[in-house]
Amino acid sequence: MAEPAPQLTVVAPVFNEAENIDPLLARLRPVLERCGLPYEIILVDDGSQDGTLGHIRAAHAADPRVRGLSFSRNFGKEIAIAAGLDAARGAAVVIMDSDLQHPPETIEQMVALWRQGYQNIYGVRRSRSGDSRVRQALTQRFYRLFDRFGETALPPGAGDFRLLDRVAVNALNRMRERARFSKGLYAWIGFKSIGVPFDVAERASGTSKFTYSKLTRFALDGLMSFSTIPLMVWTFVGVVISVIALAMALYFVGQTILYGVDVPGFATLVVSVTFFAGVQLLSLGVLGEYIGRIFAEVKGRPLYLVAESIGETGGPPDAQSVTDGA
Repeated sequence: MAEPAPQLTVVAPVFNEAENIDPLLARLRPVLERCGLPYEIILVDDGSQDGTLGHIRAAHAADPRVRGLSFSRNFGKEIAIAAGLDAARGAAVVIMDSDLQHPPETIEQMVALWRQGYQNIYGVRRSRSGDSRVRQALTQRFYRLFDRFGETALPPGAGDFRLLDRVAVNALNRMRERARFSKGLYAWIGFKSIGVPFDVAERASGTSKFTYSKLTRFALDGLMSFSTIPLMVWTFVGVVISVIALAMALYFVGQTILYGVDVPGFATLVVSVTFFAGVQLLSLGVLGEYIGRIFAEVKGRPLYLVAESIGETGGPPDAQSVTDGA
């Protein structure tokens, strides 16, 4: 008897999460069974260096509904999510972390809301008490900046943990940009949305893979992918500096006419040259960030390369399998 087509897909990116695969599946399967829909679980191995891939193979051998994609190298969590959405076949797709900080039991509430007609159902963290104070402060500052200057507002506390209807998944699959900020993309596509509160649990094992440098890069990708404010800021700075320079020129001309030529101070000259050189380099740096993103897009490379596909998965539109001679 043929296996029924999945109506519900769970996508979980994994990177060096060998110890979390079995606990995740042990909690996830009963929840999906209670939802009463044919399901599949897609684990996207983002170039892990531990035994993650072996655990995915073993899980598939025990249950064919567990499938996997293994990248040829580490492409990052945002790209892993995109690959999972490419491969998902369900009418509804749940995106969640593999470390059990996203409680699988919340999926039941999401499915109930999906059945009521909601198409973009996102988990909302009740608290960030598990984060350090520095990280909490930086996160709050980023979301304030994004809400003020971004193309669309982000729901407070929302993240990657969510259920998307097939129409929302298809919309996301049309967006093939390389510098991906998924939270912004989820908000940008719109559709009928609602939040589901949940409590973030402790990691089942291992440590977070997001360092402050990666989070900074992620924040820059978010702001620059959904706003041109960084460019506009330097236009404003340039106008202000030009006005100040003109005012200073008029002042020195008047001083020379009234009091004669004065010998300028060396320190003032050095400070002025250094300051304006720094402003120019900063503005060039911002321009370089945008140009670098343009360069990455026009090359037209695939978002990711699949080294191994475990079980039957959907067909990614532009990814290449290295095992097929890519």
